[in-house]
Amino acid sequence: MNRPGVDGPGVDGRGTAPPGTAVPYDAVILAGGRAERLGGADKPGALVGGRPLVERVAAAVPDAGELVVVGPPRPMAAFSAVFTREDPPGGGPVPALRAGLAEVSAGWVAVLAADLPFLEPSHVSALFGAARAAGAAGAVLVDDGGRRQWLTGVWRTETLRGALRQYRGRSLHGLLTPLEPVLVRLPAPEGGRPPWFDCDTEADLGAARRSAGPSGAR
Repeated sequence: MNRPGVDGPGVDGRGTAPPGTAVPYDAVILAGGRAERLGGADKPGALVGGRPLVERVAAAVPDAGELVVVGPPRPMAAFSAVFTREDPPGGGPVPALRAGLAEVSAGWVAVLAADLPFLEPSHVSALFGAARAAGAAGAVLVDDGGRRQWLTGVWRTETLRGALRQYRGRSLHGLLTPLEPVLVRLPAPEGGRPPWFDCDTEADLGAARRSAGPSGAR
């Protein structure tokens, strides 16, 4: 069954959710990857606009009841986070998601990569609004090429746990596609970067830093 996509249910095209879509949720940030295209550097700790990437992502989920970071413990200025690790460390996003969900108690969960410098609370709200309006298991952003951004999404916690219990593969695509999430397209701000922009390479980091502006800028 196909779910609505472009500017799907609950999304008004400006990255905001309609009134009444607030929902208690926890957040899981996956921050334990190997960053091979960055030469193994500490990507979640890379500074953009004077702030580590992982903290910029944490700022996009200010209403999360529990903030869970899957990765090595690190200082998180102004954020209280629970740290956990996948088994084995560096084992990939599916084991990391499994480890993160073990710390989640809310009925909904935001699942995010640690390298999304331009993700904002309004984008996360739009995802929740779209998922709830459609009665769906979740919602994920799609980029301007139509690719699903599996690490920029929100999910019903028990549905996600059930899928993980049955899944033996290593691919987020294989795990999450059968859950038929709502696909949400949100525009980039004029002259800015879209919410799904991630920092996989030095060139990406450079572009993010130029867009973020001086130290302290969002």
